[in-house]
Amino acid sequence: MTVQSLPTASTARNSFSSYLHKVGAIVGKDIATELRTKEMLSAMFVFSLLIIFIFNFAFDLRAGNLQTLAPGVLWVAITFAGMLGLGRSFVVERDRGVLDGLLLAPVDRSAIYFGKMIGNVLFITIVELFILPIFMILFNQSAGDLPALAGVVILGTIGLAGVGTLFSAMAVHTRARDVLLPIMLFPVIIPAMLAAVRLTAGILDNLPFAEVSQWLGLLVAFDVIFVAASFMLFEYVVEE
Repeated sequence: MTVQSLPTASTARNSFSSYLHKVGAIVGKDIATELRTKEMLSAMFVFSLLIIFIFNFAFDLRAGNLQTLAPGVLWVAITFAGMLGLGRSFVVERDRGVLDGLLLAPVDRSAIYFGKMIGNVLFITIVELFILPIFMILFNQSAGDLPALAGVVILGTIGLAGVGTLFSAMAVHTRARDVLLPIMLFPVIIPAMLAAVRLTAGILDNLPFAEVSQWLGLLVAFDVIFVAASFMLFEYVVEE
């Protein structure tokens, strides 16, 4: 029995290694494409920076308490900047006529989904690395809150990219994809964004963990459930 099980275990390891290699190849392709143009990252960074500056100056003039408004401003910047990146997720392949070739490649469709999703998470995270310190400075937040805040931002980004990658694949075949993607995505990610804003407010206000633990549970549950659902539905979406 032991001798017969060894090839099966070895085959499973080789299959998983091959799967990871295919996912990595898709991520690497997206990174190489972005490094050549830098269009998406620059647009996302400038857009998110403008949002933070505009809200900061507007609230500084009219609002009495920036601390209350800061979490919402941060997540508006992240969400709308992420939307720019998600909207371009499959557009490059579509415009160059290679999307069908990617789908016809001898690769499991889930590998394409995970490759695209990881790439989107990576691009959004790179933008967040620059805008988070700027946000902390402009809204007079303590640098000690940055590690916990970064954790919440990563969880929110995973949820945003997980669902956004699926909807981007759905919208890429439509003429109004730039309008259709936000219409489909925003209602779905409301629970994740609400939880992320509440957690961010709790961190900035130094609230006890017990008071925000339910929001952390909601955010983690959203990530797990919707990434799994997107993974299972992706094959059916790209076949339409």
